[in-house]
Amino acid sequence: MIQVTIHEAKTHLSRLIRQALSGEEIIIAKGKKPLIKLVVLPEARQQRRLGGA
Repeated sequence: MIQVTIHEAKTHLSRLIRQALSGEEIIIAKGKKPLIKLVVLPEARQQRRLGGA
């Protein structure tokens, strides 16, 4: 699990999306209080697997 602040999430959104797509759990927090969980939709997981080797 990765926890980042809102500012870090804005700065590194592309990287966080790639990590979420690879299965990492991403939590976005305001200060130290967790607020948001970045998750991949089931449809996106299926599409990503189709292109894999």
